[in-house]
Amino acid sequence: MAVRAVWSGVIRIAELVCPVKMYTAATTSERISLHMINRKTGHRLKRIYVDEKTEKPVDKEDQMKGYETSPGQYVELEPDEIAAAVPDSDKVLKVGNFLTCSQIETTFFDRPYYLLPAHDAAEESFTLIREALRKQKAAAIAHTVLFRRLRPVLIRAHRKGLIATTLNFDYEVRSSKQAFKNIGNHKIEAEMLDLAKHILSTKAGKFDPAKFDDRYEEALAELVRAKIEGRKVVPLKRPEPTKSNNLLEALRMSAGGNKAAGKKAPTKKASNSKREAPQKKAS
Repeated sequence: MAVRAVWSGVIRIAELVCPVKMYTAATTSERISLHMINRKTGHRLKRIYVDEKTEKPVDKEDQMKGYETSPGQYVELEPDEIAAAVPDSDKVLKVGNFLTCSQIETTFFDRPYYLLPAHDAAEESFTLIREALRKQKAAAIAHTVLFRRLRPVLIRAHRKGLIATTLNFDYEVRSSKQAFKNIGNHKIEAEMLDLAKHILSTKAGKFDPAKFDDRYEEALAELVRAKIEGRKVVPLKRPEPTKSNNLLEALRMSAGGNKAAGKKAPTKKASNSKREAPQKKAS
């Protein structure tokens, strides 16, 4: 891979050891980057830490971390104390157990990483682990120190490689029971449910991330272009939510619209007039 590995070590399953390298699977580097600037001068701003009481800037050598024990009272933590408390990385993804993919609770997913064999000699053991997971439709739960924190990691087969997904801890995931507790019990009419099922079947498709539209990024790009060209951007009108007494009629119209949409509509040639998204320098 062209990108640099963020971690290198080994996967260990009992006595089987396979050297691997880890690469980030998702990145935000292609997003449009905005900066804070001075409205009066147009100059870029820089962040400065200021004492909240004296309102005076604090030099870097006087900055430290602290844990608030009571309002305005802190336990001071020196950088070397924090470093000493952090577990040392042994560079081992130690697999503790396996589970079937159907058991995976996706709300615990944090960030995905690609795992590749560290070198040619590791490819055989790497392939063995990948194919065993694939055949069993299983995932491995491992633990290791990543970025100075001990993290649980879920390892799954993915095409020719492995996906390692860092997991949130139990205390980091809010209770779904608490989140949904105020949703009432509503009885849905049979006709409404049949119409909804029909709409879902006519909209059936396959997972294709290439078709996902980042509307925020597109809108931001258009705003930047408009500002550069001196044009006014007309904000999009938000759709009104369907009212309860209109729900059945909305479903009937949607189902009828889907039937009509089943006929082949004339295709339009793609226009070449679409401008390219502004480069980061322009933003």
